[in-house]
Amino acid sequence: MAEAAPATNGTKHIDNSDSAIAQANGSPATYSAPSRVTLHLGHLPSKKDIKAPWPRTPSRVDPNNPPWPAYRGYHEYSFAHATMGVRLPTILGKAIDDTSRTLNEQYAEDKIVDLVECLERMDSLMADLSGNAKLRPIIDDGEGDVALWNKEIAKYFQGKDFMNAPWLFAEAYKYRRLHECFSVSKYWKDYDVFYRQKCDTFSRSTDAVFELSMRFAEPFKQSENMSDKEKAENERLMFLELTQVCLWGNSTDLSLLINMTEEQIKSLQSTGGDHLAATEKNILGNHLNQLWETVKVLREKTGGRIDFVLDNAGFELYCDFVYADFLIQTGLAKQIRFHGKRYPWFVSDVTRKDWDWLLNTMVYGHLFPKASEAERESLRRLGARWKQYEKDGRWQYEQHPFWCTGYTFWDLHSEAPDLFLHLSRSDLVYFKGDLNHRKLTYDCAAPASVPFDISIGPMASAAGAPKICSLRTIKSDVVVGLGDDGDAIAERLDKEEPGWKISGKYAVVLLSEGRPGEKVRFA
Repeated sequence: MAEAAPATNGTKHIDNSDSAIAQANGSPATYSAPSRVTLHLGHLPSKKDIKAPWPRTPSRVDPNNPPWPAYRGYHEYSFAHATMGVRLPTILGKAIDDTSRTLNEQYAEDKIVDLVECLERMDSLMADLSGNAKLRPIIDDGEGDVALWNKEIAKYFQGKDFMNAPWLFAEAYKYRRLHECFSVSKYWKDYDVFYRQKCDTFSRSTDAVFELSMRFAEPFKQSENMSDKEKAENERLMFLELTQVCLWGNSTDLSLLINMTEEQIKSLQSTGGDHLAATEKNILGNHLNQLWETVKVLREKTGGRIDFVLDNAGFELYCDFVYADFLIQTGLAKQIRFHGKRYPWFVSDVTRKDWDWLLNTMVYGHLFPKASEAERESLRRLGARWKQYEKDGRWQYEQHPFWCTGYTFWDLHSEAPDLFLHLSRSDLVYFKGDLNHRKLTYDCAAPASVPFDISIGPMASAAGAPKICSLRTIKSDVVVGLGDDGDAIAERLDKEEPGWKISGKYAVVLLSEGRPGEKVRFA
């Protein structure tokens, strides 16, 4: 750009800059910052402690702006920081080790070359994760979730990176990118880098597995000598204990317990009655009795249907099966639908392969060489009965693409209306585990006293929203539904037991009545 020409109309250009004044006074030019003026505001009103208006109004809520403040990777006070900075790179490193092991077992050159390319993509993901790269779109690999992923990235996360995007989205994005490393290949599209870990953890769950199989191998029968009142009470007590078995089975989460010893696994998986009685005091938000009141009336319906949105494979899935078996045998449910993931997700989440492996291993496998013949037979009988449920349609496995997206369940109604309508036809939907709870509650810093119905938004308030029960051992920052004293409880535990939110020692059983029966409406 050309400089301006000097004025020629006789007017003088006056330079009032600091440097010009200094030169006029014979001093060298200096470029100091202007002096600051301090005002004394002693006669003005004092500052007020103004709190931000939380929660956000529904119109201001979006994936990057949850109803309460989001947890993000750069928040050093949260578990998000440890996850994004340490846990996820560690998990990815173990996945690379697993893939390298598989590579070394191959003999066909075309498969070897194809898997080497998968490893190169994993190395690129590790570089992005460690270097805190910006979140790029997902490559179109033919999966049904690609459009949902890329719409969310384009609309809410342009320019965001792994550490400043909300933790829940960034973590899910990492697992979607990991799937992409294999899904664009020729021979390894369905490869599960966590499969060995999942199988190995179940094989080390010997005591807990046979504790349950020896009790439930034979079909459940009430004693003929009991009165109807006694039978009803016995059934109630069994339901409450098995609900706890289903709840605490969630303790074994491979993404958290990567290096756990066999003894530690046994301790977590203890399912004896005394242990369950002792642990009920650790259920901080406890709707167990309301849950029983909800479930016991289903038998009176012509077609009681219960859904499970599954969490972990292996021992937790086994506990889910024991629970579902009881519901079927007692007539509390006539049909149960299980919702799993289409591909490996958050290390230990259930896929169709995990489902089939568990049932077939129980019936045909030799996973427990030290087990007695009676124990093996108890496992075979259980597995055979469960496989029959699947054959006659009383148990059904489903896998919708929405479960493997970055959206929370607040957006299920709008982004997957077919799935929402499908769930609305259920009499009760169990959401298992920590990840599903995080997605229900938008994984944000809501106060612990916030009611569960409020924290799950449209999953409780939308027309047609089903009855929901969240069975969750607490392993991350978000905690809600603890009642009027919830904030005080959380504050006390913060002082007395730092780390209580990630220890798996505490749990919640939270129920939402939803709005079942109302006609589902979509925008």
